[in-house]
Amino acid sequence: MDFQVPQFIEIEDKIFGPLTFKQFVYIAGGAGIAFVVYSILSKFLPTIISIVLAVPLVGLGLALAFYKINERPLIFLVQAAVLYLFRGKLYQWKKEERALGEDRVTLPSAQKNPLAVSPARGERLTDIAWNLDVQNNQIKKGNNE
Repeated sequence: MDFQVPQFIEIEDKIFGPLTFKQFVYIAGGAGIAFVVYSILSKFLPTIISIVLAVPLVGLGLALAFYKINERPLIFLVQAAVLYLFRGKLYQWKKEERALGEDRVTLPSAQKNPLAVSPARGERLTDIAWNLDVQNNQIKKGNNE
């Protein structure tokens, strides 16, 4: 039994002439919004000012349809920028004051189980990696002597 495997699945179909559906929506949306802005603003402002305000909207629609940054469509950059602006941010910097003598480190050989995690040390993977590094250094020192 032979099965046909689909190829070129990342290429979008051209639906509206040379344009894909997304490109058509971006261009039509930009032109539609520009037309609405022009028709509303031309009642209150001079025509040249309403054209100047409507042209960037058409440009944005064209850029969303065709412009790519690092081989990725511009919409991904716009989405990342909007999410960055509206998401909460955590700015944290606090220097911890330590008393003298709190920086003491016990060697793994002094512990009963060198892979045991002390609750004050933090994450388990970091502790295990640190313990393995210390043990490897002790083994290397033992072989060199």
